[in-house]
Amino acid sequence: MPRHYLAFLLALFGHFFVIQAQEKYTLSGTVFEASSNESLIGVTVAVSELKTGTTTNEYGFYSITLPEGEYQIIVSYLGFQEVVRTITLDQNIKLDFNLTEKTEELQEVVVTDNVEKLDIRKPQMSVTSLSSNTIKEIPVVLGESDVIKSLLLLPGVTSAGEASSGFNVRGGAADQNLILLDEATVFNSSHLFGFFSVFNPDAIKDVKLFKGGIPARYGGRVSSVLDIFQKEGNSKEFKVNGGIGAVASRLLIEGPIQKDKTSFLAGGRASYAHLFLPLFDIENKAYFYDLNTKITHRINENNSIFLSGYFGRDLFNVSDRFVNEYGNAVGNLRWNHLFSDKLFSNLSLIYSDYYYGLELDFVGFEWNSGIQNFNLKYDLKHYLSNKLQLNYGINGIYYIFNPGKIVPNSPDSGIVEDQLTKKYANENAAYIDVEHEITDNLSVEYGLRASQFSRFGQDEFFVYADDNPVEFDAFTQTYGEANPIDTINPGRSETLKSFFNLEPRISMSYTFKENNSIKASYTRLAQYLHLISNTNSPTPLDVWTPSGPFVEPQLLDQYAIGYFRNIKEGAYSLEAETFYKTIQNRIDYIDGANLIANDAIEQVILNGEARAYGLELLLRKNEGRFTGWLAYTLSKSEQRTPGRSDLETGINMGQWYNTPYDKTHDLSVYGSFELNEKWSFNANFIYQTGQPTNYPIGQFEFEDITVPYYGLRNKERLPDYHRLDISAVLTPKRNKQRRVQSEWVFSIYNAYSRKNAASINFRENEDTGRNEAVRTSIFGIIPSVTYNFKF
Repeated sequence: MPRHYLAFLLALFGHFFVIQAQEKYTLSGTVFEASSNESLIGVTVAVSELKTGTTTNEYGFYSITLPEGEYQIIVSYLGFQEVVRTITLDQNIKLDFNLTEKTEELQEVVVTDNVEKLDIRKPQMSVTSLSSNTIKEIPVVLGESDVIKSLLLLPGVTSAGEASSGFNVRGGAADQNLILLDEATVFNSSHLFGFFSVFNPDAIKDVKLFKGGIPARYGGRVSSVLDIFQKEGNSKEFKVNGGIGAVASRLLIEGPIQKDKTSFLAGGRASYAHLFLPLFDIENKAYFYDLNTKITHRINENNSIFLSGYFGRDLFNVSDRFVNEYGNAVGNLRWNHLFSDKLFSNLSLIYSDYYYGLELDFVGFEWNSGIQNFNLKYDLKHYLSNKLQLNYGINGIYYIFNPGKIVPNSPDSGIVEDQLTKKYANENAAYIDVEHEITDNLSVEYGLRASQFSRFGQDEFFVYADDNPVEFDAFTQTYGEANPIDTINPGRSETLKSFFNLEPRISMSYTFKENNSIKASYTRLAQYLHLISNTNSPTPLDVWTPSGPFVEPQLLDQYAIGYFRNIKEGAYSLEAETFYKTIQNRIDYIDGANLIANDAIEQVILNGEARAYGLELLLRKNEGRFTGWLAYTLSKSEQRTPGRSDLETGINMGQWYNTPYDKTHDLSVYGSFELNEKWSFNANFIYQTGQPTNYPIGQFEFEDITVPYYGLRNKERLPDYHRLDISAVLTPKRNKQRRVQSEWVFSIYNAYSRKNAASINFRENEDTGRNEAVRTSIFGIIPSVTYNFKF
């Protein structure tokens, strides 16, 4: 071998050995908001020399491992001053950062190196975050800021109409959304039957909606995950903020119990429009109230505990003869522990309860129903290296379903107390999720969730011939309820049926030309709970039921691919995604199904399938005095319930039909303009294709009664929906010299008073005797004024 060639190999080997032998150290810590010590989620911690970085997790923690050396660390977060720190990394360093809002005057920080935007490189797709500031700026009905109504301006997210509860994601039903508040499940997200959501924007720190590419740590719903975290409370000084609106007011108090160590937060809201009804001789009432609480205690730099809770109630009554009360109660005791600078853990004990109560004085009984769950979960995040991170954990949920209990409210009511059969179930899961940067241009997130669901025994369980609770009459071509042939009493120690599913997930991102990326994802999800409802929008009377012998779990397979681009160094951004998803075992109801107080719901439901596909576009302007976005979705959502044999017709003759939440076109435009320090203006415009519905296609006479009949399901549509909302925010200049800061919000909902149809009803005109269609609208133009304050 030539001497010079041997020397070259030795030199190359020596260089490789030096690189491998070079010491590496870990920089870790937590990023806080300087004025409150509130931990910040999703903060970018970048290393300019290596053009690498990381982001803080849901609890503000970050960890990054680098070769020994001197580095410039840049910490950036939307709405906050960038922090630049030079460090010498010759040992493991724990370094916390405190960020200050941009509104405060600071000496300008000059960044000489242009660090690449990390969101383009992340494999996570189909996810959108909203800050509480953005939520508060969006004009909504009656001037009350609303998390759910703000989400409706995003692509792929729609509602069933004005004053409707819940939301629909990518053609999915409202019960297919997992809604979490500090990790606790919220089963009904509405106040006043959908006029407001249960989330107080003053108490919210972070809102994140996953529509696809859902990480393996989430499970239990097949459409989306809405993950909301409450603020932790100010541990430096006492702060108060709130607002007085046309129909409701709110107040939030936070402060230190032990400065820089223990903090509390308490926030409340209440509506009071019902107090003015007696002035108009109206005896009816409709109001809500809720309470958000949280206590945070930092034991030391490696341990923190959090106790958070939410309690809310709605009450509606008609002359005290019809009283309806419903609401959520959730609590979470959480422990964050740092095993090392590379291993972070979170242990949570969670309770969630949804209650529905009804009192009918003119009938003489009270009705109570609800669902409870107890959840124990343990999550860990392991920072193996800058290019490889592991998320893994376990959780177990125990459910108690109360379909309903009837209690007489007076001795002479004639009503016999009756408890519909309670149901019990357990859901367990284990998952592992890997965040892997394979090359500088290719990143992948892949994982697997294993879920197991057990339906336990109950006091009474109906047995049917051939295990078939739904009968089909071949002569009339109709379905009906089968009569049970026996009733058994399996104890809760027995298992009626168990299910096990593997739920793989994978997302990947390929970056090119620095500011462009292509992303793709595949997601499988299993949902073991079903909302029993035949309305387009969830109502408090809807009942949740678990999978079991006659109800199979829903299984989703979703594919998505998208193109993402940062324009002008992030001043603008473009997102384009297309998706296709299928759902197995989506239930539907036979014609004439009775769902209320039904102790044998399996007698009126059939298992079918669903599919949805579409294109989503989102163009954002992120910087400058004018910011906002344009969102457009073109999609299709269908369902099919074929016959169980060749002799059966199925529902809708076994053909595909529109789901009630199919919206072909969905356009949203939002803009915010800061005129000066005193005035800012906001506006949003929404256009949606009318939702599917059923109109009578004919009628016949039977014993002098006119009976309408209908065609195929969801064949017709309501008129298209559109409206414009505008608002102006006045911030008095003298605020700067005062301890109390305030602002006035003037808003107009539905500025051109569009009479959008909530429903179309048909009746016979008393004068002409001819049939006519009558449009029912809920809102016209609604002006409102809100006064916000903080000190």
